[in-house]
This record gives sequence, structure tokens and C-alpha cells, in this order.
Amino acid sequence: MNSLLLVGISLLLFVLAYRFYGRFLERIWDVSADRKTPVAEKQDGVDYIPAKHWTILFGHHFASIAGAGPILGPVIACMLWGWLPAAVWIICGSILLGGVHDFSSLVLSLRHKGRSVGEITESVMGRRSRILFSLFIWFTLILVVAVFASVTANTFVQEQAIVIPTFGLILISLLFGFLVYRLNCNYIYATLGALVLLAFLFVLGNKFPVSFTVAEPLKLWIIVLLVYSFIASIIPVNLLLQPRDYLSSFILIAGLVLGYAGLFTARPSVNAPAFIAFSAAGQKGTLWPMMFVIIACGAISGFHSLVASGTTSKQITSEKDARKISYGGMLTEGVLSILALLCVCAGLYWNNAGSALNYPELMAGGNWIGTFATGYGQVVSRILDPEVGKMLAIVMINAFVLTTLDTATRITRYISHELFGESWNIKIFRNRYFNTFSVVLIAGWLAFGNWQKIWPVFGAANQLVAAIALFVAGLFLLGRQKKSSLTAFLPALFMFLTTIAALVYQANGFYRSKNFLLGNIAILLTVLAAFVIVEGLRTIRSLKKS
Repeated sequence: MNSLLLVGISLLLFVLAYRFYGRFLERIWDVSADRKTPVAEKQDGVDYIPAKHWTILFGHHFASIAGAGPILGPVIACMLWGWLPAAVWIICGSILLGGVHDFSSLVLSLRHKGRSVGEITESVMGRRSRILFSLFIWFTLILVVAVFASVTANTFVQEQAIVIPTFGLILISLLFGFLVYRLNCNYIYATLGALVLLAFLFVLGNKFPVSFTVAEPLKLWIIVLLVYSFIASIIPVNLLLQPRDYLSSFILIAGLVLGYAGLFTARPSVNAPAFIAFSAAGQKGTLWPMMFVIIACGAISGFHSLVASGTTSKQITSEKDARKISYGGMLTEGVLSILALLCVCAGLYWNNAGSALNYPELMAGGNWIGTFATGYGQVVSRILDPEVGKMLAIVMINAFVLTTLDTATRITRYISHELFGESWNIKIFRNRYFNTFSVVLIAGWLAFGNWQKIWPVFGAANQLVAAIALFVAGLFLLGRQKKSSLTAFLPALFMFLTTIAALVYQANGFYRSKNFLLGNIAILLTVLAAFVIVEGLRTIRSLKKS
């Protein structure tokens, strides 16, 4: 099959979904430009700061949610089950589940003064549910910070040419934030100047790769990244986090445009099988539920609700921008996942043994990032040199892993403040410096330790967050606005069933291999899911009685 057919179908469905289903969701949630957003009442100069323009906030939001997940998930899934199931899940998931999840989480937070989805749970389901859910989110985010610090540090060790562009972008972002927010310069001119400097940094990084001549450079890079995360999470959001994510989004947009331009010029055929098997070889599991957990960010991801209700809701100036930023951001992530899928399925070969472009052989070593980058380089080979395209792909991934790292650190600070500082009245956790330091310290302990022991269950845990966020949104619609709640309840039901099935499957495998730590964690998460369902049903019954 020619790759352009899949491109045409997916892009058409995404455009129609944004135009029609997105507006339907706006009516369900009664979105109004006249309703004040939290930043209008709670502006504090640190976290609640109005974005200069909705495009800047879109850049921050999109860069924060689009980490490595929407790229690596399809790369792995296509190898195990084939490209067709992966493509169907990406398209349908983005439109009917992920987009609804992101939009609902953002608007829900706007109606609760910018609170996180964990804290909102108390007003919908009660204090007990809120405490349990917030603790779960807190532990999940700590793991995210630890893992992304390790992944980014490892990339710096292996790809030394991207160090200067990555850290140079931080300095450019500080300059951009100062010019736009402190000197009130025109943000369009500031954007153009920043992009010119960024292009220069790419050239500079290629000529002057940076490396540490120490015994363990990986650990040193982890320390550097955690120190950066601490600083980025306590300074005003409009000085670094927002402008850096906004500028980083241009790297991804450039990668998307070049990638799709490469597909249109080369028109490659899809070489990988459409369907391989329902049950993947080895211990990877069956198509359902495991593919729906492996492809997370490209279809639906619980982390998105934490970004939407954690940082985005504190900067948005009009409810009318919610559809552009959250629903539009999720659909754009689906576009990215389709590109990632075609890079490996059409940019690489399937049955060309011994070739440096053989998809199965590249994946055999577990180098998922390298596999995608190689395929991307081939897709854009008629526009750029394949090696240049490969470097662009790696920088693209690394830039967004870094944005997710510091955003996750800031959101964990919010959760710690809400949970430990307010709910449990531990006053020291109301101090953002101590709060952030404790987050970085625990994440660093995990990053230097064996975080890989816990990581295998993270995918299911992430999807469980999505299921709970959708369930809370459905309860809010049912109880407060008397609107149709099926738009949230049906996706929540599907994600609960999928997550519970994945956890049970994983627990069985962990216990068989005598990995009791992961087996117990999987069972604990299953119990959490059951608890939320029971509490939710009680809430529904009480709503019907009242």
C-alpha cells in the first residue's frame, strides 16, 4: 500500500474531528468566552501568568505532552502487531478518547480555579478518593522525572552534537521571555529572531560536540538535568518554561512538515505487514490490551490531564482557546504518531536481511530512538541528507523529552503542595523551594538506582490515570451541568477495562518469573482501579437520588 493513502485518510479524519466533534464538546461543556479563567483572579507572577497569545500556550502545552511517547509507542507496536491495528488505534483513540480526555481535563480545571485533576476528585467523589488518586499521581510523576532525566542524559552521552542546541535553546528562551514579557516586544519578531539563533545553534552543535571526560558521564548529566529541572520549576513560568516549550514546538513542527513533505515527494510503499499476529512473540502480550497501553501518548495518555490541569489551566486567558490548545494539541500528536509509524514501516525495509535499513534488525538491539531516526532520515532523503535528517529526528525527540522533564517536575510540586501542604497541613510543603527540592531528590535517588524495576508497569499506570480523569469528568457533567456525560463515561469504561486487563496480564507474567515487586505493584494498581469504580458508582447512585 502506498503511504500517501494512509496519510490522506488520517489527516482528513483529524480535520473533520476538530471541526465537528471538537465543537460538539464545546457545547457539552458550555464553553464561553465571557467566563473568567483562573488566571484573571489568581495571577501571582510565578504559576498563574496569562499567556501573551494562545499560540504561545499551545506551544507550551504541545511540547509538554509530546514527549518520546507518541513516537516510540508506534515504533514498538508496529513491530509486534503490524501497522494497521496501530494506525486504527492512533486515529480513533486521538479523536474519541485522547482528545476528549485532554479537553475535559482542561475545562474541568478551569471550572475549579486551576486546580489539578487529583484535587478536583475530592469535589466530585470525596476526600478519600482524592487522597488515594493524588498519591498515585505523585508517585507516577516522580517516576516520570527519574526516567526522563536518565533517558535524556543517555542521549547526551551518545549524541554529543545535540548538547549545544538543547542547552542553547534554554538561553534563547530566557531571552525570549524577557523581551516579550518584561520589555513587551512584539512576540512575532521575537519568535523569528529566536528561530534564527536556534538554526545557528544546530550548525554550532554539529561542529563542536560536547562531552564530559569523566569516569561516569551519564551520572554527571543526570545531576545537571535535575539541577536544571529544579531551577526551571521555581522561576516564573513565563520566563523559561512557557517560551522554551513554545520555541521547542517549532522544532517539532519543522520535523512534521519535513517528514510529510518527504512522504509526498518520495511516496514510499508500506513495507511492514499490515497485521502480524494477535499475540506478539515473546512476552510482549496480546494486541488487546497490551497495544493500547504501549501506544499511549499517540492515542490517549493520563499524563496529558496532569499537564492540562497543572500548567495550561493556569495560563489560558479565554475558555474559547481550550479546543485549540487541548483537543487540537491531541490531534496534532496523532499526526505525529502517524508520521512515526510511516517512518519505520515505509522508510525502512522488512525482509531485507543484513541491510542497515532493516526494521526488525534495527529493533532487535532495543534502539527504538535510533530506529525511528534512521527511518526518518530515509523518508526525508530527497529533501535532506539522511544523516542530517537522522540528527534532526534525535534533536526533535530529545527537545520534547526535556520539556516533559521540567513540566513534570513543576506539576509534581503542585501535587505536593495540594496533597501534603494543604490536605495534610504539613506547612513546609507549602514552600515551593523545599517542595521542588524534595521532588528532585527522590527522583535523583531513583534515577541513580534501578528505576527499570518499576518502569514496566508505568504504561498501564499512565492509562489508569487517563481512565480516572475521564471518569471524574463524566461525574462532573452528570452531577453539575446535567449534560450528556457519555462522551467521557464511554472512553473511561474502555480505558478501565483495558488497563485492568493489562495489569492482570502483567501481574501473571511477573509472578511466573518470580518478580514479586512488579507483580504486587500491578495488583495494587488493579485494586486502585476497582476502588475508583466502586466509589464512582456510589456517586452516580447518590446523584440519581438527589
